Amino acid sequence: MAPRVPTSPGARRGRGATFDPHNRFAPTRSEAIDDGWWQEAVPERLATQVMTEASRSALSWNRSPDLPFDRSLNPYRGCEHGCIYCYARPSHAYWDLSPGLDFETRLIARSGLVERLEEEIAKPGYVCRPINLSGNTDCYQPLEAERGTTRRVLETLLEYRHPVTLGTKGALILRDLDVLEALAERRLVRVMISLTSLDRELKRTLEPRTASPEARLKVIRRLAEAGVPVGTLISPVIPGLTDHEIEHLLEAAREAGAISASWMLLRLPREVAPLFEDWLRAHYPQRADKVMSLIRQCRGGADYDARFGQRMRGEGVFAELLAQRFAKCHRRLGFPGDVSLDTSAFRAPGAQGDLFAP
Repeated sequence: MAPRVPTSPGARRGRGATFDPHNRFAPTRSEAIDDGWWQEAVPERLATQVMTEASRSALSWNRSPDLPFDRSLNPYRGCEHGCIYCYARPSHAYWDLSPGLDFETRLIARSGLVERLEEEIAKPGYVCRPINLSGNTDCYQPLEAERGTTRRVLETLLEYRHPVTLGTKGALILRDLDVLEALAERRLVRVMISLTSLDRELKRTLEPRTASPEARLKVIRRLAEAGVPVGTLISPVIPGLTDHEIEHLLEAAREAGAISASWMLLRLPREVAPLFEDWLRAHYPQRADKVMSLIRQCRGGADYDARFGQRMRGEGVFAELLAQRFAKCHRRLGFPGDVSLDTSAFRAPGAQGDLFAP
């Protein structure tokens, strides 16, 4: 077993990234060098800072064949959960911030989101299909407890009978159980709870500010008991680090009441690859070479393959073995499968009869 004590001076307690990579959109870059002159040490920037962005639009649209939705809504940019592997990290560079520590400490909360959402779903020609929450960053990250944007979005979608899907690693979702129950009664919601590992020590550095594995299983159980359709996403599966837990994670989720399950292989786009490898060498130095070798075996020799059809599952012998193990266990456990959501009850804002809808 590799030591769990960080060996890199960049490893920071309570944060995922060990450094801030250069912002690829910045016109210049600076590097600190020792010029022999004494300088006062700069304190570490670890406190979370929140900025507000006035939303110009609510929905983001995609045409990816790998995703089960064509529109999503993200209340926040950046994520305090700090998952080192997060594929959304590179997007922080669009805001002149780093995908490293900035991504998890310098957050952007979007204001006016509900108003923009109402405007967009009221447009002539709008076709109702499920909106996915947390397509990029987690809508139930700690900031949601203060801002409450996700709850207001859910209440708005309930008002207009618009279906929604969402995924999270946060136990804060149970705060909104009343709204989720009301949505579920009308077949307007599906929830996916992400499970990565049952190892609390691994989770502590891999996903530092997410809910514990036990808390996430409790969320699945509470949602299932309340009649809210809930499944699990085993993601990411990290070769050589978490892949041995696939069966245990599926069994725990099914026992808790999950009705569906899917999985995704670790994705390391752009700056995520060096961030993940540095984290790996800081926390699991004895395993680092093996883990990176297995990842590259699943990605055609590279850190990442962004091709549709490959990016979620990988390729090669090891990736195929993971897929077979998941499929076999999934069949054995007898997951019932997702429920279909109702789009027929949608009533656009301002449509006649809204005030009298049941």
